[in-house]
Amino acid sequence: MLTPYSETQAADIIRDHATRKTSLKIIGGNTRSGFGNAVAADEALSSRAMNGIVSYLPAEMVMTVKAGTPLATVEAALAENFQMMAFEPMDHRAIMATAGEPTIGGVFAANVSGPRRYVAGAARDSLLGIRFVNGQADVIKAGGRVMKNVTGLDLSRLLAGSHGTLGFLTEVTFRVLPKPPSEKTVVVSGLDDEAATRIMAAAMALSVEVSGAAHLPESVRSRFIDGGLPEGPATILRLEGLGASVEARAAKLLSVMDRVGPWALLEGEESTVLWRQVRDVAPYAGENAKPLWKVSVAPAQGHRLVAALRMEAGIDAFYDWQGGLVWMQMEADPEAELLRGAIRALGGGHATLMRANDAIRATVPAFEPRPAAEAMLSERIREKLDPVGIFNPGKMAVTMERAV
Repeated sequence: MLTPYSETQAADIIRDHATRKTSLKIIGGNTRSGFGNAVAADEALSSRAMNGIVSYLPAEMVMTVKAGTPLATVEAALAENFQMMAFEPMDHRAIMATAGEPTIGGVFAANVSGPRRYVAGAARDSLLGIRFVNGQADVIKAGGRVMKNVTGLDLSRLLAGSHGTLGFLTEVTFRVLPKPPSEKTVVVSGLDDEAATRIMAAAMALSVEVSGAAHLPESVRSRFIDGGLPEGPATILRLEGLGASVEARAAKLLSVMDRVGPWALLEGEESTVLWRQVRDVAPYAGENAKPLWKVSVAPAQGHRLVAALRMEAGIDAFYDWQGGLVWMQMEADPEAELLRGAIRALGGGHATLMRANDAIRATVPAFEPRPAAEAMLSERIREKLDPVGIFNPGKMAVTMERAV
């Protein structure tokens, strides 16, 4: 594995490989190994030796960090100043059965987000600027430390979610927010998937600022907080902020939920652990033989998708993002055509195959196939940034036509 300690060393390595037309597998801490389509590369290039916080002024709520810096280092520095990354990046190690340390560069390269994403935005929405090396060994700076500097901002966001196929990230600049000093989670028990979807939507419409809305069916409920949730399916609603504000908003929310069904209130560490387990997809950790999908649809359609699929396949699922994110584990076959066909029938969305064995990954597109025009545009962008095609070849390979 090639582990440059500086941007200059990284550029030299990339220049050499571009000249020889030999490919590179781009990784950070390699904690998402197995994610996406299989990569056929000659060598691996890791950013993990490019480590350290370059600049952090808590009063400005902006941080600049070298891409190989462990995520834990970033989070520890933020915690000391009672700040956080609002997009709540998940830890993939448990569901991917990987080791090592996630890096901040990997977080943005994969656009990793958690339960707060539907109110706070994705990782790319917090990204202000980047430095990266393209496939011609040019060092490129895009964006800046403030949103007013929009030069290159779109390029920054283009690299976020590109999974190392457009460039080798060396530095990222992103905004942070104050960490809420208090949180509570309202747990409403006994709702089926359809009723839970309606209640989550109703809670979001209230002036109580719900920052997390998820539904945990009975099949997964016991796998959270050591089985500590009340009996029956659990619909969970998170409130965050100043203590007095959270108290008042919780009272208002509970006055509505009181007419819906039995409820319980989780506070402090118990609430925090619950949402961390939702974030990291705890029910499906350690089941590496079973294909796992991350499905994004309109929030009102998530339960309909699951109900339709259960007529034809063995699946288990739970819902985040007010029902718009469905974590779906298949019992045997990934059923990609069935799943993606059902998504189209319900108005559209996308399905990403997060976990599968090598045989499945060789035949099933991990990322949602794009329409021909969009795929062609993406290919032109890739050719501009990596004309020889040395970065992560095959990682995001998809069909050029939309399935019908």
